[in-house]
Amino acid sequence: MLLATRIYEPEAAAASFRLRALVRGLSERGAAVEVLTARPPRGLLPADDGGRVRRWPVLRDRAGYVRGYLPYLSFDLPLALRLLAARRPDVVVVEPPPTTGAVVRSVTMLRSALGRHLPYVYYAADVWSDAAASTGAPAAVVGVLRALERYALRGARDVIAVSEGVAERVRELAEGHSVTVVPNGVDTDTFSLEDPGNLVEDSSLVPDPTDGPFLLYAGTASEWQGAEIFARAMRQVVLHEPTARLVFLGQGSSWPALAQAASELRPGAIEVRPLVPARVAARWHRAAAAALVSVRPGLGYDFAYPTKVLAALACGTPVVYAGPGPAARDLLEHGLGDAVAYDVDAVARAMLRALRAEPDDAARRRRAGWVLANRSLAATGAAAAAVVLSLDPHRGRL
Repeated sequence: MLLATRIYEPEAAAASFRLRALVRGLSERGAAVEVLTARPPRGLLPADDGGRVRRWPVLRDRAGYVRGYLPYLSFDLPLALRLLAARRPDVVVVEPPPTTGAVVRSVTMLRSALGRHLPYVYYAADVWSDAAASTGAPAAVVGVLRALERYALRGARDVIAVSEGVAERVRELAEGHSVTVVPNGVDTDTFSLEDPGNLVEDSSLVPDPTDGPFLLYAGTASEWQGAEIFARAMRQVVLHEPTARLVFLGQGSSWPALAQAASELRPGAIEVRPLVPARVAARWHRAAAAALVSVRPGLGYDFAYPTKVLAALACGTPVVYAGPGPAARDLLEHGLGDAVAYDVDAVARAMLRALRAEPDDAARRRRAGWVLANRSLAATGAAAAAVVLSLDPHRGRL
């Protein structure tokens, strides 16, 4: 098996967790897996992978993310040669963007023409062309991206979608293509109630318990998440709770705007911190009064289920969620946190409620238990692995 992805651990992102679980699920079922990915950002050290993960230097944006046309090309063009040079796999799995999917389809077609058929699976976390259109990208750019996405989807032997909403849109673009829904999960070994301890030598990376309660936004913050709403709401929060704190921990295109918002409030009211390894992010979750998660409505991501929600709940931490989507329903139906409209006033009130809530150990255990029962990454990784293995000619259908 071969996995082609621009993002992989130790980068703390939903895709990294999802793909690591897939690799683990495949390995547990006896499949040999090689990962072709990018070299991680400076300061993040990859775990010992026994040589199965092959990394390539890439261009990154100022936030340290592989995002934008040139960064994508810096991964995709060498990937074509890496795929051609790799020992022939039974199946290839590819993670977006669609440019990477297009490279994989082209190379697998070439290798199939030169020998036996080489299928690939497209792992669709979202629909990139729809997202580009919703953010106001030029029509020509959207058209090219949609053509590439259709090309990548239609050539796949199977598509894994992370939600039914994504699956429905993929079926439209790929004209009824086979799609299997495997919801995102979270690593409940890393994100859990218990802190393993002694995992971080640099005390500046972890929360100081003497600093008092704080709210946490952890992970990527880009256009469709709209995390700026929490920074705007913080202006109201500090009027009622002068010592309130909000910590942004991660990366993304919104980082400059968040840093600007932090400079407009008293020092320490908003902290903007860089990306940290997942085990360190878990410590921040455990210490937070609540985790903040948002989805900006109307940008094509109303069906998204951010993994940030699951990471927080697995640590026992309540979630304040702003925006539409299935995560909001789960939070309200199961009493796991608060879900409000994507509105500054509503968000500010929810943040104040979270800061003023009394600690509840029983509620923390119930939140973590819900994730274990419903969204363990081990279970979702196994489900995705089953889709991939079903395409292995030595195991089943083609």
